[in-house]
Amino acid sequence: MLTTDIDLEDMDLWVGPRSRVIESFATLRRDSPRAFMQEMSPTGARFGGYYALTTYDDIAEVTKRPGDFSNRFGVNTGTMPPDLAEHFGSIIAMDKPRHTRLRRIVASRFAPRALDELKADVEVLAREIIADIAERGECDFVTDVAALLPLRIIIDMMGIPRSQEQFVFDMTNRLLGSTDPEYVPDQSREGLRANFEEAGTQLYALVRELAEDRAKNPQNDLITRLVMPNEDGEMLTHAELASFFNLLVGAGNETTRNAISHGMLALSQNPDQRATWQGDFERHAPTAVEEIVRYASPVLHMRRTVNAPGVRLGEQEFEEGDKVVMWHFSANRDEKYFDNPDSFDIARDPNPHIAFGAPGVHFCLGAHLARREITVAFRELFRQLPDITAVGEPQYLRGNFIHGIKHMRCEYRSTRP
Repeated sequence: MLTTDIDLEDMDLWVGPRSRVIESFATLRRDSPRAFMQEMSPTGARFGGYYALTTYDDIAEVTKRPGDFSNRFGVNTGTMPPDLAEHFGSIIAMDKPRHTRLRRIVASRFAPRALDELKADVEVLAREIIADIAERGECDFVTDVAALLPLRIIIDMMGIPRSQEQFVFDMTNRLLGSTDPEYVPDQSREGLRANFEEAGTQLYALVRELAEDRAKNPQNDLITRLVMPNEDGEMLTHAELASFFNLLVGAGNETTRNAISHGMLALSQNPDQRATWQGDFERHAPTAVEEIVRYASPVLHMRRTVNAPGVRLGEQEFEEGDKVVMWHFSANRDEKYFDNPDSFDIARDPNPHIAFGAPGVHFCLGAHLARREITVAFRELFRQLPDITAVGEPQYLRGNFIHGIKHMRCEYRSTRP
């Protein structure tokens, strides 16, 4: 494969076999680790572009330098107006000092102990969700299990009525799966813009209404904690909460959903690894979960924008306004840091993956919750459906931001007598 044959903006690449994606990034890391990619509009026209960073070292370096590489213009390959970028990206699309303030407010409510005090019981929810499909003998693992568990946990934590669960699921699919015709049939520029405005506005309205209610009628939920002052008198405005909600129910739901889905697929394709984990679940769970997250890399990339002229990365010098895109999927398979990077090894140690982002000011606040959800999901799957296995080919999301599986059929012995 030649680097000139690789187009990370070709959405057909992402719905095809993973071998093509893996080979593409291996080629870029070896031959052109900062290759320039032209962007593509919905009409197929080429314009602008970005530098695709594919090595672990480059991505870790950019993450350490928020003064040189800015978040405020958005985190996707395409450029949104700053107000829309902030609305849909919340704190991940901000620089300090605003990022520092909002992260400080949110972090205190998102610490492990604080989350454990909320009413969402991960173990109970996992048990219920898997029990609901146990008699069928088959399921669409994504929609019936992997998507439902993190979504239900988040809406319970936030205090959103269960009656809104399907609505939130549909809207987040439309926002984060906007380049897939299953979720947004009209793929024209006008259709995509209308989709963002409609889905974003409806989610915004839902959480704003709940925020106004919680300010008057506090509950034991995350919305209440975010709109009420902390010990320093700080709190989120209703607009800031709505923006953070879009991030939490979108990115938080989608990423854990896809980690669980890719984990089931990898375990089905590697029965020896599955047998080892099932043989001693608690012993292997910590490293198995980290390997699932590395192997899945649920967020394929994050973008930064060069803040000033003359910024350098190695021998590369950038101009102000240049876009660099950090391909986490590639960094998590960098041969310099991972032996046999394309193999799935639940005992991999060390495993310095950056699927939650490299250490720095934008490291994922939800990493603890995601790890817990993945652990509980597979503990309960192995307990109730020990032979559950993915069959056939999964349907991948048509998109290059979320490493998504839309549908995946699984079979297992029914618990029906």
